[in-house]
Amino acid sequence: MTESTAAATPSPPKRTKAPHLYEVDVVRILTFACVIAVHTTSHTVADDDLVLYGFFSLVHFTREVFFALTAFVLVYSYLNRPQPMKSFLPRRFLLVGVPYVVWSIIYFAASNLRSPHGTFGEMLVRLGGYILTGTAWYHLYFLLVTMQVYLLVPVILWLVRRTRVRHALLLGISLAVQLALTALYMYFPDVTSGINDFNKQLFFSYQFFIIAGAVAADHSAAFLAWVRAHRRAIGFIVLAAALCTLGVYVVNMLTGRSPYRAGTPLQPIEMLWSIAVALGFLAVGTWWADRRDPRSLVAKGLDAGSDRSFGIFLSHPLFIWLLLWVGDDWLERTVPKPWLTLVTYVLVVLLSLGITELARRSWFSLGLTGRRFSSKKSVPTR
Repeated sequence: MTESTAAATPSPPKRTKAPHLYEVDVVRILTFACVIAVHTTSHTVADDDLVLYGFFSLVHFTREVFFALTAFVLVYSYLNRPQPMKSFLPRRFLLVGVPYVVWSIIYFAASNLRSPHGTFGEMLVRLGGYILTGTAWYHLYFLLVTMQVYLLVPVILWLVRRTRVRHALLLGISLAVQLALTALYMYFPDVTSGINDFNKQLFFSYQFFIIAGAVAADHSAAFLAWVRAHRRAIGFIVLAAALCTLGVYVVNMLTGRSPYRAGTPLQPIEMLWSIAVALGFLAVGTWWADRRDPRSLVAKGLDAGSDRSFGIFLSHPLFIWLLLWVGDDWLERTVPKPWLTLVTYVLVVLLSLGITELARRSWFSLGLTGRRFSSKKSVPTR
């Protein structure tokens, strides 16, 4: 090749990261904060505390918002930086799959610490089953469903592109299916008896939110502009949806369901409530992004919080377990209800943040937090 030919040969375009959306950081932090609230409340609420169970129903949107956020980030990242799936997906699986296996082992070991069940070989077989089904601990199915979404990325992208001029119709059909499916789960469980024991571990239980997140990413600029222009209206939507959710919670109890069952997440009203909350969180996120000063302590704190949020999510049930059951239930016997819920929440957040902060500064970062270790003192690698 001559020098002139080499000069004329265009170099491949340099791939750049998609513009960072600080709005999404706020949604992520708020969602994970509410995940901890769900799990803390469920372990500390008194059986007859109908008010706290009402709050419980209002924070039970977290699954749906989490998977909408997952799909949004995936599609937004891919559309802004297209690359072969053989490059795009392995990195995603690494950042979720490794901590999924690591924490499954940690929680399995914790559950067998004081009273191992079976021989070592039997325990290994049982652990393998837990990893396959996302049941090593009660929150790890989030990661199992996330990996199902990763496997479906090519199909999701194809669907988004194929229906680009009919996205409203796609969302309408998907929402109708979502409401019908969750109505069966809630009110006609005999119809879905074959999957009721593991419906929360299956991606199609959240298909509308996965599709909605992907479609929103395809229209990210216009969608975020719409949210910015309608923040006040979104606030009223959230308020109305909250009142409707509480109303259905009361009706469910009056028709014979337990307070817990009345606010269960896989029911139609929670689907509508989750949509409202997602819009509300995003409205807060746009408000923040429009005013963000990268030099401020608040901005640095939120950036760090977004980076640590996944690690906090992974570790927080361990501290709920330690606080409430280790030490002969000392905390539960010392702090009266309902204050036990608040005290446990604060302690769990602080302890989870502490262990995540330590992990982020060590070579164990990937396995414990889903983030690669960075020796830099600046904001860690995303």
